[in-house]
Amino acid sequence: MSTGGLRELKKKRTREAIQDHALRLYQEQGYANTTLEEVAAAAEVSPSTLFRYFPAKPDTVLFDRVDPIFLEKFLAEPAGVSPLQAARNAILGVLNSTDVDMAALETTRMKLIATVPELRAAVVTKIETDMPPFIEAFARRVGRQPDDPLVRYWTGAVAGVAVMAYLRAVDNDEDIYVIVNEALEFLENGMPL
Repeated sequence: MSTGGLRELKKKRTREAIQDHALRLYQEQGYANTTLEEVAAAAEVSPSTLFRYFPAKPDTVLFDRVDPIFLEKFLAEPAGVSPLQAARNAILGVLNSTDVDMAALETTRMKLIATVPELRAAVVTKIETDMPPFIEAFARRVGRQPDDPLVRYWTGAVAGVAVMAYLRAVDNDEDIYVIVNEALEFLENGMPL
């Protein structure tokens, strides 16, 4: 592995370790009751290192490790698969491939986002900044431009349904795989009410 590759791997591991400790402490002590200094100490990094990776406290929760895995799986879907089925396969593939520890961390992360007003408000801005890679992937899949409003609407619909399903599963302690699959099937069927 190249030096750049090793450096990037070390950064990735450090970022993930900091987030792991942050989520654990927030779950044990409460989000408001946990300082970033405590998170840094638990992760065995200096506060300045923590702030290099996470400039603000909400970032320790909002950092999403699942998005790149989804994009990789979505882009790997065969060309003959419809865009919605490809998205569904990718989302369900992520859920199937996530190990128990990662699933627990993701559940903790989503519970915090759902219950901490500061995080719930910040997630709107995060969605805006994180959507371009999804929009580009969906546009590529359907042979349109990323600035096509229909591509943006479609991307928003899939993301919205998936997020709402995930929040429902977390709020009600339901099987995330079943709920997300059900929600995406509802979308695929034209959202009949």
